[in-house]
Amino acid sequence: PVFSSHSFKFLDPGPLIDNEFELVEPSAQWIDAVLTACHSPVSIQHSPALGETTRQKVFEFLKACPSGHQDPKPSAGLAAAYHFWMHDVENAQFPIAGGINLRIGNQFDLVMYHGHIGYNVYPPSRGHHFAELATRLLFPLALRHEINPLWITCNPAHSTCSNAG
Repeated sequence: PVFSSHSFKFLDPGPLIDNEFELVEPSAQWIDAVLTACHSPVSIQHSPALGETTRQKVFEFLKACPSGHQDPKPSAGLAAAYHFWMHDVENAQFPIAGGINLRIGNQFDLVMYHGHIGYNVYPPSRGHHFAELATRLLFPLALRHEINPLWITCNPAHSTCSNAG
């Protein structure tokens, strides 16, 4: 289905927790943790664009997606989406491990190119299966939106994807 910004209703996802790992709503309280992960030497080495992440850019994201909710914009080809940040409770140095979103709908471009799930694990937090954990935590929310099957796509030219397999 294609949703207008007036017809889509975001659902309460409930707690999204698996032991010491959880998905949290993007909020100002996590900005320093996001910037620390983005600006770490290993992030700059493996994903130089992360070094361009600024406090202002994160604030702009928070403003555009309040409570992690991205309203649908059919004229721009954007589906409604939930955004979450991956919180590694046990990692004091890099508590935000990355981000994940769940796009709602079954439009051709969404299914064939963009996928229902998009994620990024920051380089210092890779190798702990956080993308898999986060995806599993989103399955119930996807089912509540009647998304079945759930598509995850990958750009093979992107280093995160080519190193994942």
